[in-house]
Amino acid sequence: EIRTKEMKKLVDFLEEEMKAAFEKAGYDPNFAKVTVSNRPDLCEYQCNGAMAAAKTYHKAPMIIAGDVAVHLEGSEALEDVQAVNPGFINMKVKKEFLGSYTQEMREANQLGVEHDSQKRCIILDYGGANVAKPLHVGHLRSAIIGECLKRILRFKGHEVIGDVHLGDWGYQMGLVITELRKRNPELVYFDEQYEGEYPEEAPFTINDLEEIYPYASAYAKEHEDYKEEALAATFELQNGRKGYRALWKHIMRVSIADLKRNYENLNVTFDLWKGEADAQPYIPDMVKMMKEKGFAHLDQGALVVDVKEETDTKEIPPCMILKSDGAALYDTTDLATLVEREKLYHPDEVIYMTDKRQELHFVQVFRCAKKTGIVPEDTKLTFIGFGTMNGKDGKPFKTRAGGVMRLSDLIHGINEEMYKKIAENRTVAPEEAEKTAQMVGLAALKYGDLSNQAAKDYVFDLDKFASFEGNTGPYILYTIVRIKSILNKYKENGGDMAECRISEPHSESERGLMLEAAKFTAVMEQAYEELAPHKICGYIFDLANSFNRFYHENRILGEEDKEKQQGYLALLDLVKDILMTSIGLLGFEAPERM
Repeated sequence: EIRTKEMKKLVDFLEEEMKAAFEKAGYDPNFAKVTVSNRPDLCEYQCNGAMAAAKTYHKAPMIIAGDVAVHLEGSEALEDVQAVNPGFINMKVKKEFLGSYTQEMREANQLGVEHDSQKRCIILDYGGANVAKPLHVGHLRSAIIGECLKRILRFKGHEVIGDVHLGDWGYQMGLVITELRKRNPELVYFDEQYEGEYPEEAPFTINDLEEIYPYASAYAKEHEDYKEEALAATFELQNGRKGYRALWKHIMRVSIADLKRNYENLNVTFDLWKGEADAQPYIPDMVKMMKEKGFAHLDQGALVVDVKEETDTKEIPPCMILKSDGAALYDTTDLATLVEREKLYHPDEVIYMTDKRQELHFVQVFRCAKKTGIVPEDTKLTFIGFGTMNGKDGKPFKTRAGGVMRLSDLIHGINEEMYKKIAENRTVAPEEAEKTAQMVGLAALKYGDLSNQAAKDYVFDLDKFASFEGNTGPYILYTIVRIKSILNKYKENGGDMAECRISEPHSESERGLMLEAAKFTAVMEQAYEELAPHKICGYIFDLANSFNRFYHENRILGEEDKEKQQGYLALLDLVKDILMTSIGLLGFEAPERM
């Protein structure tokens, strides 16, 4: 019995045997590193340790490899171990071992993915939408990648607090207030003499707000006096003018309700709906501390903290704390937010997801936070910058008219496209087709984004993303639906899944599928270590391809040999669980039919 309480990665099992063989042959076991073969036509796993050991032992790598291979005869996990020129050790996994390992995955918690030994508290800052403005495609990547990272980190057992961190305290508030005053000067919010309670109901809807903001913004660019008025309104709001504060609360409530709905359509949720405004109360004491401890100094009237270091190869400007007129800046708010986070949550790590062009800002903020002791030395501050989502012309994605596209319009367009495809298939009832189209549309959108490395720009190509073939979300869902339908048919015909166990593989395509399934724990480890969702996408695409090859080469429900058939079904059950778990981490789900 190989079963252990802990589910080791398959490659770790192989490495343990390899280490023992190196030791028995009289060599240092640290050379025994095992990796997935880069030549799958020759072998499944390989060890190149003999090459490195050759220098230490002054022997030809081929001799060392041969010495080691002898000690792997009769191995529990390996068969067909060969030393090949110029000193590689090539190996295949024993089929009995492969069968019992994959069966063990089915029985293990989380398919064998262990929680980290140390549970950490991690704050993930991944929204960044501005209040009073609709979400547009520029907010898409932060939400999609951030949500996926939150799920991966939780899967590894950490406490993760997702914060939307709204832009709710700046000039756009002054613009909205100024425009409202121009349109409805009689509203009680503008009467400075007013002493009573303010109305419960907001004097505008989300549609009003979404029209007011762009109008006011454009008008201010043309009219200096209007811009001054908006800046003054921003200042009065920030200094506590009661009527403006009440209006601000209305703007917040109406906006957040709409943002929540939009984010929910993306299957994205936040634990905290905090914004820049929440950090404001912490600014005065923070500034005082920085001055008293000598961290901050005046530079041309502005208060700054130097953050450059000896080893810098490029210029890192100082962190600006207050402008010469005493106004707080983006740096100030982010630092004050760290003060608040430290006080309320004492996180082990804070991760920021924004456009990669903001990297310098976060270098300054992180250094300043460490230098001034706002966060303890051992708190990890991580910045993950993502690339731009471009249209087919290679420029940032726009509407046909050249404006910034609203997220709701983009999602609506994808869902319509999917509905057409699903309706053509005629396998789904019309009322179900709409719900299915939304699920498949979201998969197309999220997988299209997440299958690219976050830091790279990518082209948003709806025809490609929405295709049922190729490396796409719909292809993955189609594979899951196909597996579900086979398992359901088996149950409908009186089959009992509880009797099914994975046995050893009977064919190359079944063996290939088992080997692919067995990589799941290692892939999850890597996606977690590198905070890299694209690793999961690459893996499930390979797994789906392996399944489809197996499906085309074997009769499953028509298989006469009962034991063989039950082995097939158990393997399919595992593959379905791996795919379902993976898409859950990527942030979308699969329909029953499509």
